[in-house]
Amino acid sequence: MDLSMIIQLISGAVGGNVAGGLMKNSSLGTVGNSIVGLLGGGLGGQLLGMLGVGGAAAVAGGGMAIASIITSVAGGGVGGGVLLAIVGMIKSAMAKQQ
Repeated sequence: MDLSMIIQLISGAVGGNVAGGLMKNSSLGTVGNSIVGLLGGGLGGQLLGMLGVGGAAAVAGGGMAIASIITSVAGGGVGGGVLLAIVGMIKSAMAKQQ
């Protein structure tokens, strides 16, 4: 697992918790928000990588370029928040049917 993936997962967990805090009716609790955020962060980061945006742009010494780090944080955070919103809407729709 490379550094950009770790950054995306952590950012996804944070994004999931931020989205859960902003959308109280979609929140799954801290642990649920974190798990869904981790998944969304990983997916969001991978989608950006497939589109050719971001990725681990190596610089001398094996480090990451600042633009790559920012892209990983943004992709992970947005991915985590979006997936939590989707899961929260499904949860709400299922609760209304019962």
